[in-house]
Amino acid sequence: MNRIASVIVDVPTAQTDRSFDYLIPDELKDNLEVGMRVIVPFGNRQVQGFVIAFKETSTVSGLKEIIEPMDIEPVLNQELLQLGEFLANETLCLKISAYQVMLPPALKAKYDKYITLAKDREIGELPKELEPLFLKQKKVNWKDAEKLVPSSYLYRQARAGLFDVSYEIKNKGNKKKNIYYVPFSDQAQFLNKLNQLNLTGKKQLQVVNIYLQDFAPHTVKQIETKVPNARSSLNQLVSKGLLKKEEYEEYRDPYQNKKFQETKALPLTDEQELVIKPILDSIEHSTHEVFLLHGVTGSGKTEVYLQSIEKVMKNGKEAIVLVPEISLTPQMVERFKGRFGNKVAVLHSGLSLGEKYDEWRKIQRKEVQVVVGARSAIFAPFENIGIIIIDEEHETSYKQEDNPRYHARDVAIERGKNHHCPVVLGSATPSLESFARAQKGVYHLLTMQKRMNNSQLPVVEIVDMREELRTGNRSMFSTALLEKMRLRLERSEQIVLMLNRRGYSSFVMCRNCGYVLKCPNCDISLTYHKVTDQVKCHYCGFEMRTPKQCPECSSNHIRFFGTGTQKVEEELGRILPEARVIRMDVDTTTRKGSHEKLLTAFQEKKADILLGTQMIAKGLDFPNITLVGVLSADSSLHIPDFRSSERTFQLLTQVSGRAGRHELPGEVIIQTYTPEHYSINFAKEHDYLTFYQYEMMIRKRGQYPPFYYLALINVSHENLQYTYTVIEKITSFVRGQLADGKGETLILGPAVSPILKIKNRYRYQCLIKYKNEPNLISTLKQVLEHFQEDQVKRGLHISIDLNPYSMM
Repeated sequence: MNRIASVIVDVPTAQTDRSFDYLIPDELKDNLEVGMRVIVPFGNRQVQGFVIAFKETSTVSGLKEIIEPMDIEPVLNQELLQLGEFLANETLCLKISAYQVMLPPALKAKYDKYITLAKDREIGELPKELEPLFLKQKKVNWKDAEKLVPSSYLYRQARAGLFDVSYEIKNKGNKKKNIYYVPFSDQAQFLNKLNQLNLTGKKQLQVVNIYLQDFAPHTVKQIETKVPNARSSLNQLVSKGLLKKEEYEEYRDPYQNKKFQETKALPLTDEQELVIKPILDSIEHSTHEVFLLHGVTGSGKTEVYLQSIEKVMKNGKEAIVLVPEISLTPQMVERFKGRFGNKVAVLHSGLSLGEKYDEWRKIQRKEVQVVVGARSAIFAPFENIGIIIIDEEHETSYKQEDNPRYHARDVAIERGKNHHCPVVLGSATPSLESFARAQKGVYHLLTMQKRMNNSQLPVVEIVDMREELRTGNRSMFSTALLEKMRLRLERSEQIVLMLNRRGYSSFVMCRNCGYVLKCPNCDISLTYHKVTDQVKCHYCGFEMRTPKQCPECSSNHIRFFGTGTQKVEEELGRILPEARVIRMDVDTTTRKGSHEKLLTAFQEKKADILLGTQMIAKGLDFPNITLVGVLSADSSLHIPDFRSSERTFQLLTQVSGRAGRHELPGEVIIQTYTPEHYSINFAKEHDYLTFYQYEMMIRKRGQYPPFYYLALINVSHENLQYTYTVIEKITSFVRGQLADGKGETLILGPAVSPILKIKNRYRYQCLIKYKNEPNLISTLKQVLEHFQEDQVKRGLHISIDLNPYSMM
């Protein structure tokens, strides 16, 4: 019999990044399973932990007992526990971080932190500011104390023995429950009891009649749709012994009020038949293979996904489908729910905590066979996966930017190996790394070059905005775009306008002295938002009223420069007053369900123009869109990131692909101040292959991926000098450990990060380029371990990103 459990505890430090042994109390011996969460004593507090193994003996004496389990069934299966090990090794994260990222937010332990006066201490020894707090209570919330004195002071006093620090777990995942009124017994006894009672009340008889027609549990809400104000009648029937109250668990369904139109499999084109065959063969023979499905926009990739999944479901297996960001999910959800009905669970950031929890539980309980979701859906607790699909595989949102810094594609391939199933990466503009792997035969390349119904790719015209200025046009719309927009409005066709910058203007400047309003916490200019008359920082959230005078020279010549989506919307109202405009950006889609409402309104032709940031560039499939306008192709081009040309090409190709997807032909206008740039010209020709070859040449010369791997070490702290000292030490140590400058490994830095300060923290970095570096992981682990104490005590933050997608 198992007597000891190995537990990974929720104490995120390098020293505790291992399993700890705990005795299993007798009453839990038959109920505890590997993969369950438990509450255990750790030091002077209670913490959450994950049971990862059982054993008979331990090398540690005086073991403490597990306090209680948090789950009835394991929340992580054996495969996900192994996947946690893989994540910890691949991303240099702690095991506890790897396990927690796999769970819905409702299951992640929340702790309240408290301080109490040490037993041998008096209130008089407290700092004057804290005395009033302890007069009212013995235990004070850490956050309340922090409002009065700095956290560093609290830590110092706790270490000196003035305070005891304790933690309490406050969240275990809430299930939604509903009260049902249930017949007290079977139908025969119910009728017998009814005859004995001889009911006379009109409402009571109406309620009883509902149960006679449908002898099942009902909620008050269900009854009151037929019998208004029936609650008191229901309670009277309970007191008379006809009904009883019972509490049932209920799923929070984000789509309960939405009817999905059922769809059937469509006949496949010749190209679709060719690409689906090897995928179906891989499914049939349960072999792991990575397919890169390179299909132009509108070529019917989704139908290939759907029919591949159908095959998987017929085999009794499960499917995971990843889509980038929330913006793609409404239409994708419609397609998958329409085809597979209630066998589909949906996981994305637009759902509430409770909805995410319930969708996750449907997966865990094997009530669904398909999950459609954003990045984290890759951890869906399926046990018999038959296919994993990543749509728009080039999207950077598949890379998590905080710990654990995983890429969903790497996790998908690892899970594909574990389940012996195919992984399909689909895109019209694959990432250079994926396409290079396909060219080398690491991935199996599948190509679709024609659009469905043989519709043509849209004609793309590049407009040089420098020429527009020379001819006196200072508007944000070129003459060509304005003419074509007017023509579409006359024909009652729809237009998509993309500007990858929200707000009203990109910065506020004094024309008198040149002073630019900057965020006090970040090294970045503030963006003007006209609706609220505020300037905001899009990094830390700082906002303030727009000043009427220059803070530097007191001049009234405050002006707004650059263009954001708000300003474009205002300008459209001025020059095309008859046009109905829907604006989609972070500011208009913060409320739950707002994405879907805006897109549905556009689909129902309640608007002529859809104006938005890059969230409108992907996945939209509306038959009436015949014109796409890109207002500034340069906004994603001139940023300090070696992938900026690739991202610009992908964005332009994707947004161009929204036009002319059905019977009506499409046109695209790309406005730019750099019309000669290769990424813009290749996007005009829809020529991915030539772009790939040209960009690969530049990457090879610059020693960037896919020719080299990257590792980015970023250090941040509130003190500039200390930040630089630490990054200098790290860079020096790394140089001594790795084969710097010998052709295979290059170490660049230390250098200032592209944005020196964010949220009042200074940032420096060191970039490592390498091909084959056996010492890399052990060296980076040593860096993290060496500075572990400084990270805890001095607020130092060191992040290491292997294969970074954001260089900012």
